[in-house]
Amino acid sequence: MQYSGRIAGTRTRRGLALLPLLGASVFTVAAYAEPVAFTHMRVIDGTGAKARTGMTMVVDHGQIVSLGPDTPRGAGIPETMKTIDLAGKTIMPALVSDHSHVGLVNGMKAASANYTRANILAALDQYARYGVLTVTSLGLNKSPLFDQLRREQHQGTNSGADLFGVDQGIGAPGGMPPEAMIDHMGRDQIFRPSTPQEARQAVDRMADEGTDFVKIWLDDLRLTNPGKPPLPLLGAPVWQAAIMEAHRRHLRVAVHIHDLDLAHMALQHGADILAHGVRDKPVDQTLITQLRTTGAWYIPTLALDESTYYFAEHPETLTQPVARNAMSPALRETVAREDWRRETRAKPATEAAHRALLMNEHNVLALYKAGVNIGFGTDSGATPLRLPGFAEHRELVLLVASGLTPLQAINLATQKAALLLGLQDRGVIAPGKRADFLVIDGAPDRTISDVDLISQVWQRGKPVSDGSVTKGPTL
Repeated sequence: MQYSGRIAGTRTRRGLALLPLLGASVFTVAAYAEPVAFTHMRVIDGTGAKARTGMTMVVDHGQIVSLGPDTPRGAGIPETMKTIDLAGKTIMPALVSDHSHVGLVNGMKAASANYTRANILAALDQYARYGVLTVTSLGLNKSPLFDQLRREQHQGTNSGADLFGVDQGIGAPGGMPPEAMIDHMGRDQIFRPSTPQEARQAVDRMADEGTDFVKIWLDDLRLTNPGKPPLPLLGAPVWQAAIMEAHRRHLRVAVHIHDLDLAHMALQHGADILAHGVRDKPVDQTLITQLRTTGAWYIPTLALDESTYYFAEHPETLTQPVARNAMSPALRETVAREDWRRETRAKPATEAAHRALLMNEHNVLALYKAGVNIGFGTDSGATPLRLPGFAEHRELVLLVASGLTPLQAINLATQKAALLLGLQDRGVIAPGKRADFLVIDGAPDRTISDVDLISQVWQRGKPVSDGSVTKGPTL
């Protein structure tokens, strides 16, 4: 293995057929000025291949320069190069989220007032501590703040995860996402068109603002909140006009669905991404054929339903640093209350969430075996219970519980998740890729929960976290 000098950042192409992928930027900031060699490590490269042992990797100016078997000191690595011995540790690519949210939650409340620079940057820092270095905020964002922060994160101006996503998004008047979900949510966070023309205007506004995608909510919460009346649905002519206009503006469309029938309809009319898993019934051959024929992506978001009851059923999380350190003080106080846990467990929505998760797990395994495109996301950051970073760790555990192997789950959360975003520069440990990787005191390819044992997070070739999420409570 020879080291031949520094490699500058590279730019991936922008565009794929009609619908563009997200362009990777040239990153020249927030990187180590001098090369670093990591030696004696196990490597999970993110492609699904088996881990390799006894490996050396050289990183320079934010990129992986070389990767190969350990060699005697001096065989291709200058004596003056900084060297870090990772014997007994595993490295893997940083996680990539295709479906999260930022700026919605503060403490136990989701409100429009929470959409501030400080709150968003704090969330991006938390994602980074948990090894999630690319985050896609899929709607309910305010321009121009979101657009400015997205540019800054691409450039490495601030600490925290890189940021992509949808600006406002489109929902039904009086429908999803419900106004009660976010206090004082207005047109600066979501468009609610009543006509096809209004839908096209909403898409044009987002396109002009530079959105990466268009997001459309199609669900009515009928099965999510049993016993309550369903919310109004967005009229088919309205959302179909939005999809057509998005494609005319060369934007891909992510749709929020819950039911199989809506998934069929959305794909039939051009949806590019199913932003949630099908949870009402088993997926059928029609859906598999639609996904494979169109090349559309499927994001199961298993942790979404689990989050509604997980802390109520597992109060021991308060003693587990990896969970506790992701919680706000207000959430810790809430989880500690027996009355809250008892009431949450007794809700009809909790029983429905258990059923939805089981169906979602069944469906993601069926779709994986069928070879469809599957991304990685959790809807983290949308409610106080969907904890940035921790939710992504739980998603990996739930993917394995669904029947995937740990390596397959990691592949979805790294290489495949980056491919959904059209990012060719990350998601894999290989020469020429961004040096976004995790150092883990364990073997997550054998035991997926070992992903909790992060000892270091490196972003663009720079250490950004020492694994403090597992070292003790943050008070």
